[in-house]
Amino acid sequence: MNTAVVLLSGGLDSATCLAIARHQGYRCHTIAFDYGQRTRSELDAAARVSRTLGAESHRVIELGLGSIGGSALTDHAIEVPEEGGEGIPVTYVPARNTVFLSLALGLAEVVDASAIYIGVNAVDYSGYPDCRPEFIDAFQTLAGLATKAGVEGHPIEIATPLMHLSKADIIRRGTELGLDYGLTVSCYQADADGRACGRCDSCRLRRQGFEEALIKDPTIYQ
Repeated sequence: MNTAVVLLSGGLDSATCLAIARHQGYRCHTIAFDYGQRTRSELDAAARVSRTLGAESHRVIELGLGSIGGSALTDHAIEVPEEGGEGIPVTYVPARNTVFLSLALGLAEVVDASAIYIGVNAVDYSGYPDCRPEFIDAFQTLAGLATKAGVEGHPIEIATPLMHLSKADIIRRGTELGLDYGLTVSCYQADADGRACGRCDSCRLRRQGFEEALIKDPTIYQ
């Protein structure tokens, strides 16, 4: 079996990525990040998903992105928006995916993984610059230059199986693979029990995805 590292936030997209990687025959090591986000319930969800889907290991890496601030997800002085808007929203966390992928790249070298799975998406997403294909292409180049595996001619693949899927398509795919979305937490401001606010952008996209997929939404709302 090939080995993969899967970035696992505890949300719908990353859980689907893990289900896809397992279906494709990868032995998976999951990695989550305690980066100062508003809700820790997503970390509990990540552990549940990792365990349920049979990952080889699950790590939680502590990062101090809250000390940088600049995002509604890491700075409680900035309110989480509950209506859509133009441009890059305040829920964007500066450099988050760059940092996450860099640490996943290190783990991939340690566990001899041939791929890193990340659930970025360029269709139903919030406008984050580090979710675009251009960003992934640039990081793929970096991975080939900055690692022992890359220098030796076996660059680690940055796999983005959800990049061009709608939220409804993602939900259909995960459902086909038997994924229980009731295990996941997507809300930007879920309570300690993982109950969603039902008002933030992430909740809106998730609810819309289940409606369009014609699949019952298992989300528990506050």
